[in-house]
Amino acid sequence: MQPGPILAALVFALSPPAHAEPQRYALDPEHTTVAFMIDHVGYAAVLGVFGEIEGSFTYDLDSQVLSDLEVRVRTASLDTFHAARDAHVRGDDFLDAEAHPVMTFVAMGGTPSGEDAGTVTGELTLLGETRPLTLDVTLNKAGDYPFGHGRFVLGISARGTLDRSAYGMTYGVADGLVGDEVRIIVETEAMRID
Repeated sequence: MQPGPILAALVFALSPPAHAEPQRYALDPEHTTVAFMIDHVGYAAVLGVFGEIEGSFTYDLDSQVLSDLEVRVRTASLDTFHAARDAHVRGDDFLDAEAHPVMTFVAMGGTPSGEDAGTVTGELTLLGETRPLTLDVTLNKAGDYPFGHGRFVLGISARGTLDRSAYGMTYGVADGLVGDEVRIIVETEAMRID
């Protein structure tokens, strides 16, 4: 037997794996949820969901570094599953959706992780105020989608909290009618842009 093929196979096996370049991803609007929970008079938390979200980011699977993230949420797309409450929360006591139709989260860097939650720190702009916001982010799965579009997809979960009063949204805080702390829930499937 000639040693050539064996030696080539051994060299290939011992060589470090090729590193992939960072890739650009876009949030799949059909599989992205941006939601929040907030205390209501101490009895229970109210769930709110936004229906119009778009965004993109760059992610390096090898280093697990995320960069150049921007997510835009249409504030008027809020749904709390109660029409009168929706109208109130979209109004100027809370989101003031007419004057501020979009809230934006921008981050230049972060490290989502598949083992333990990594973090992504950026800036949230809400009601014309921009404040730092850190999210705990977990990479749930990365791979080719098993049906439909068949593109390479990242499945991501993110959680965080903010004090809405820091953005000037103070309605109901002083008298305890509506909580100050807002719990943020993000679930998304992000498709690689080829």
